[in-house]
Amino acid sequence: MDDPDNNPPTFWQVLHSVMAAAFGVQSAKNRTRDFTHGKPSQFLILGLLFTGVFALTLYAIVRLVLHLSGV
Repeated sequence: MDDPDNNPPTFWQVLHSVMAAAFGVQSAKNRTRDFTHGKPSQFLILGLLFTGVFALTLYAIVRLVLHLSGV
């Protein structure tokens, strides 16, 4: 039988792991899955993309608040 725990993580599982790790709430089960079956390149690429999108979102929010406050 095909055990789902032996399969590499899907895109959505990797994205979930990256987001959970960014906020420090990764579960031990998912962390074990990631380290045993995941590819480091997937986590690196999605981690960099997530960080970039997060930084741009913060920048846009600050610009919006400054614009609305008249500065």
